[in-house]
Amino acid sequence: MVGQHDGSALGVDLGTSNTVAVLRWPDGRTRPLLFDGQPILPSGVYADAEGALHVGRDAQRLGQAEPRRYEPNPKRRVDEATVPLGDREYSPAELLAATLRAVADSAVGAVGFLPPAVVTYPAAWDEDRRQVLHDALRLAGWPEAAEHTLSGPVPPGTRLLKEPVAAARYYTETLRRPVPVGAAIAVFDFGGGTLDVAVVRNEGADPWGDSGFRVVSTGGVPDLGGLDLDAALVELLGELVGADHPQEWERLSSPETSTGRRDSQQLWEAVRGAKEMLSRGLISPVAVPGVEEAAQLTRNDLERLATPLLARAVDETRKVIAAADLEPTGLAGLFLVGGSSRVPLVARMLHAELGVAPTVLEQPELPVAEGALTDIPLPRSARPAGRSATPSPAAGPARTPTPTPLDDDPELTVPVASPPAPAPGAGWPGGPAAAPATRRRRRAVWVTLGAVLALAGVAGAGVLYWLNRDPYPALRFRNVSEIARTEAAPERPTGMFTAMLDDRAYLAQQLDDDRLDVRAVRAGTGDELWRVRSSVSTPQWASIQAVPGGLLLVGGTSGPGPGRELLFLDGDSGQQRWRHPIGDNDKVFVGPRTAVWVDRAGGRLVGLGVTDGEQKWVKASPHDRYDDTDTQVVVLSTDKSLGGASYYTGKPRTPWVGDVDRLVQVGADRSVRLIDLSSGKLLRERPNVADVDDRVVAYQDRLYVTENQSGYRLLSYDLETLGEPTTLYTSPDDQRRPLDLVACGEHRACVLEGRTGDAERTEVVAAAEGEAVRRWAAPRAEDLVPLGEHLLARRTSSDQSVTLYDPRGKAVLADRTGVGVRVDGGNLLIFAEPPSTVEDDRSVAGMSVDGDMPFEMGQLTDVRSESCSWNAEVIACGAEKNFVLYRFAD
Repeated sequence: MVGQHDGSALGVDLGTSNTVAVLRWPDGRTRPLLFDGQPILPSGVYADAEGALHVGRDAQRLGQAEPRRYEPNPKRRVDEATVPLGDREYSPAELLAATLRAVADSAVGAVGFLPPAVVTYPAAWDEDRRQVLHDALRLAGWPEAAEHTLSGPVPPGTRLLKEPVAAARYYTETLRRPVPVGAAIAVFDFGGGTLDVAVVRNEGADPWGDSGFRVVSTGGVPDLGGLDLDAALVELLGELVGADHPQEWERLSSPETSTGRRDSQQLWEAVRGAKEMLSRGLISPVAVPGVEEAAQLTRNDLERLATPLLARAVDETRKVIAAADLEPTGLAGLFLVGGSSRVPLVARMLHAELGVAPTVLEQPELPVAEGALTDIPLPRSARPAGRSATPSPAAGPARTPTPTPLDDDPELTVPVASPPAPAPGAGWPGGPAAAPATRRRRRAVWVTLGAVLALAGVAGAGVLYWLNRDPYPALRFRNVSEIARTEAAPERPTGMFTAMLDDRAYLAQQLDDDRLDVRAVRAGTGDELWRVRSSVSTPQWASIQAVPGGLLLVGGTSGPGPGRELLFLDGDSGQQRWRHPIGDNDKVFVGPRTAVWVDRAGGRLVGLGVTDGEQKWVKASPHDRYDDTDTQVVVLSTDKSLGGASYYTGKPRTPWVGDVDRLVQVGADRSVRLIDLSSGKLLRERPNVADVDDRVVAYQDRLYVTENQSGYRLLSYDLETLGEPTTLYTSPDDQRRPLDLVACGEHRACVLEGRTGDAERTEVVAAAEGEAVRRWAAPRAEDLVPLGEHLLARRTSSDQSVTLYDPRGKAVLADRTGVGVRVDGGNLLIFAEPPSTVEDDRSVAGMSVDGDMPFEMGQLTDVRSESCSWNAEVIACGAEKNFVLYRFAD
């Protein structure tokens, strides 16, 4: 069913290799639509023996066994009359309709109806190709489609919009980059399967209020995309591996069995992951199925192979710009979109060859889908006070569109060019930017430009603001309401555990035989996906942890005996993939693809594959002169990992998100080592840095250290060099000692500083490189939880309470009774009482860091609050004999 236009809208980028959809809520918030918990839906389609069409990751998995039934890129087949899959033939419209139907189903599952939608298409598509898209939308059950033009208003129904126009709108209306009337930008759309380049000119707003971007030239390379970079790397692997393992390589390169096809698919996925890793680092191992030793690929390999391919892309871009009667330097901007544009060499070559600094975002897959939403402006009645029809930066999705560095050279960071000043009286779509946001240091204000324009007497010229949108907008908190309750267990379980990841909740209860009964459910509905029992029993289970690809079951301290159990269950099926014993005092740190086991008895670190448990590497821990190998291990955290939900302790629930590719090890000899998480390779080492009981935080490219003693110093090390440290702060006397240390912003650390015998004089010390130290009182606080640059100071003993401070130390919320936890980088939950293993009612409130006061959401009834976990909308808790899911935000 199609919803009324209350402000909800759906933008869809139907891509050659992947499809992306962005949902807008009535209040202007936007969020990528999730498919199996992921924001990207593979566009491939599989036809089963009954003729039914499967899409996305299901289609990929089914296609591994029967590739003749699988079409990975239906959009490439748009000109063909029919496409044979198995023993049947399908029209291209039928294949595209299958993907569009999956998008509609996901949207309906998220909001309850299909909102008004905008679907994008390549600017070069002629009428016949567009008709295929019309037919596909009709077959998928979408409303009648109509195309956007500048000659009249678009009638109701599904709107069609050219991809570069959608990208240009994102560039101007979301990023607030100026494109004066008459000026043009080039959109470089580098996806998985194709390259599309277009120049679009701002023709001025049309009478219907739409931004008047017109495509003036188009081009592209239909056989050049990220898949071609993958193919070049696979070919290189063949040269590296094939000589020593010819039979295995032949099996992988020309698979003839189901096993061979699965292994070949696994190889390509490993290569794709290596390519992404090489966009961040200099080396990446690749596990080749059937070959014991991993092959090594380097960034030099990638760039050597990619350079001739990308030279074609640069030449095509130059031709498209010339076809618009422009020189590259005459453009108002060069905007890179599409997932493959995040490879640093892409922007670097364009910059070097064209002389234009490109703009590329951290998530370049999203701008086209989100820019499409501007074709359905928020209705006036749905806009918050002061919001214009053009979506403001505050109305954006839960992320920050930050420019991405091209490589380690700071001079190659894009965008590097200042935006051109508008001509007198000229504007750009959406008009001058709204007032700057009240929080986040990542905003630059073009005050100087405004002053120059004012001095020049330019009429109507305003101050231009470079705004990065709030990555964690205020949630719409609501009264808690029960979503679902699982069936009751026969007896009261001795232990109950929950974990959440994206839209999935995992629920586990300890049975009478000491095994865990584990089930996975959809968080938004409670629908059961699978249910299994653990293969082993243990008297005490410690926890369950949702990790990439599945679920870890962690046994508790077992007393005398061999140690604890660690089990990994597949996220899609619940099948046990591996099992590993660990010691009672051992720890396990999970990265995107590798789990690191701190084996204290063996004095070593062991890298285990997350999904298969296979040992990938072993590294002996440093020892002191007494042969002590005691160690402290810290995984490098990112703004994304610290921007997700926390445990009650304040630690992140998803520490592996972002570019988490390294860990820091503090040795018994006071040395610090920087280690590659995937390969175990020692990247850098420095002696005499910290003791194993000192406070150490690794965040982004910085390592913060405080000595665990009175009269301490706060030191900052650059992880890229591990050179001499910068002293950020020195305690003024020997009566002060650090109680806690957290990263609380970019190149900024916060210490909770206590005074011997005087808990009332505890303070927060905030120190950033090149800035004066800030300090403010935090009486009796015992730990800190960062929320972006805001900070939650908590009392965790007898009189539990929280105080929320803004970046300058002002108390936004003071001495609120209860336990505060992070929902994301901009929102928190406050439980009225400490967590408990006993069933009880627990009142809960929600608050944005920019809010005036908490929103009282009501009670969680008869829950074991210690078992609760949460995402940005749902809380899952164990009760007496069952589990209950509550919704607390829309």
